[in-house]
Amino acid sequence: MHVKHSVIVHPIFDDDSHTITYVVSDPVTKKSAIIDSVLDYHHKNVQTDTVLADKVIAYITEHHLINEWILETHMHADHISASSYLKDMVGGKKAIGYKITEVQKYLKEVFDLNDNFKTDGSQFDHLFSDEEEFMIGNLKARAIHTPGHTPADMVYVIDGILFTGDTLLAPDSGTARCDFPGGSAETMYDSVRTILETFPSETEMYICHDYPEGKKRELLYKTTVAEQRQNNIHVRDGISKDEFVKLRSERDKTLDLPSYIFPAVQINGNAGSIVPGEFIKLSYNNKVL
Repeated sequence: MHVKHSVIVHPIFDDDSHTITYVVSDPVTKKSAIIDSVLDYHHKNVQTDTVLADKVIAYITEHHLINEWILETHMHADHISASSYLKDMVGGKKAIGYKITEVQKYLKEVFDLNDNFKTDGSQFDHLFSDEEEFMIGNLKARAIHTPGHTPADMVYVIDGILFTGDTLLAPDSGTARCDFPGGSAETMYDSVRTILETFPSETEMYICHDYPEGKKRELLYKTTVAEQRQNNIHVRDGISKDEFVKLRSERDKTLDLPSYIFPAVQINGNAGSIVPGEFIKLSYNNKVL
């Protein structure tokens, strides 16, 4: 558990998808928010369980927190969100960036989803606009639109701390891929450089994923603007947009699709719920799996 100023940040790591879920809380009011939750998914038998989500619930219960928000930094393709389960168990408004509607329209067309799948974002309780301010207890928070990985990515600023989602990874991992529909390496570069050039060098940032294996280091979930500007292998100071676009595009061509992309995007695009009356369609670009 890490305390900075008046905010408490508690990370929970998923070894499978390498996702880091955060419970962020105000120690004065005991109000909290959950960022990027994970529902365990066992693809071999197509079953889910709630081991990771139950860790979130246990922490909230143990510390007598009142959950106000269930925040998504973007629509994840590598894991299924536990937002529906968590809302039932601990409450909170499901929220994501306003550009999720563009992602939903694409998903409905590609997967031929029925009319129960809405493309207006109404499955979520709140859609954040760019630079929208909100509160977690007494903590001031703000949502910043940072497209590139997907059109709907947001960075959340809570009490001066950044929660970057997939926009920035650990310095030795760089940035997230930009080859998903609506993704753009050019836009990613602009989003990242805006963040790095806007916030003070000592600003802490908490990342959504980390891949320590092969790097001979322990799990890293917190870094700073200064560390990113100096050491990020993709977007450190001195790397031009053209250099980044070339590097990112070449890298993306070598990547396989995330293992759980087909169920993940259909469920996450529907705010963590299966579309009523719809079997999950495991197809992509007219290829049925």
